[in-house]
Amino acid sequence: MTKKKTENQKPAETSVKEKQPEAPVEAVDIEAAIKNASKISTDDDLETQLAEAQQSAKDNWDKVLRAQAEMENLKRRSARDLENAHKFALDGFVKALLEVKDSLTMGLKTANEKGATIKSITEGLEITDKIFLSTLAKFGVEALNPVDETFNPEFHEAVTMVPAPDKESNSVLEVVQIGFTLNGRLVRPAMVVVVQ
Repeated sequence: MTKKKTENQKPAETSVKEKQPEAPVEAVDIEAAIKNASKISTDDDLETQLAEAQQSAKDNWDKVLRAQAEMENLKRRSARDLENAHKFALDGFVKALLEVKDSLTMGLKTANEKGATIKSITEGLEITDKIFLSTLAKFGVEALNPVDETFNPEFHEAVTMVPAPDKESNSVLEVVQIGFTLNGRLVRPAMVVVVQ
């Protein structure tokens, strides 16, 4: 029996001995594999993050360049629009004045015809004057004709003062030259004779 026990024990010891060295080897291999896997995954993550960051930086740089190009185009377009606005601001006014020019041309043609009378020429001039004043009024230009109004030094310029007992003192007796305002701002004062 002792032999059997020894024989029985030997295989048991052998199996225990075989399992003991294998267990630490397997544990070391697993730890190393985990370290290698985490190192590889960390390296892959870093490379992925780097690639994503580089792509994001490239995309943002493209956006910045596009925004700068947009701003440059906007500046050029604004400068061109401003230049055109300065050049052609009076376009509508000039077109309206052409009506006055046409009326003057017709008046001159009528005055040079045979049988033209002073009355017909005067009528033509009066029509032209009305067209001219209505054209100015369309663009905010108003005439200052202050006859019998109180003298206002902001809008009137006194040429002379004359005594007139039948008129109120400091009133406008006569307008020598009509004044004009543009949208309420004085362009030219009315030249007037004021009652003393």
